[in-house]
Amino acid sequence: MLKVTQSALENVKDYIRQQKIDSAIRITMMSGGCGGPSLGLAQDEAKENDKTFDNDGVSFVVDKELSEICGTIKVDFIEKTGGGCCGGGGFAVTSENPLSGSGCGCSCSTGSCG
Repeated sequence: MLKVTQSALENVKDYIRQQKIDSAIRITMMSGGCGGPSLGLAQDEAKENDKTFDNDGVSFVVDKELSEICGTIKVDFIEKTGGGCCGGGGFAVTSENPLSGSGCGCSCSTGSCG
């Protein structure tokens, strides 16, 4: 199952419009360094072994095996305030089930500013 917050959907749509993208948005596993693997977004075409989720005109795809491992996947957009190094925020992709190989607990942060 896939849950996409309204904020994430609006930001994905804005990005798609600005970049003139006509492909699906893939939810994929990324290597996460010391924090272990994490989920991320990339533009890609649907493949035979994918589940496709249509959300208000935006197609999200995820590998069936990854979908089974993750359980419910949530895509959110986190607004950042203040003049920090990370700018205006970004997407947060989380799963109901922890990804194997994760080196830390539930407070783990993916990505960095520096």
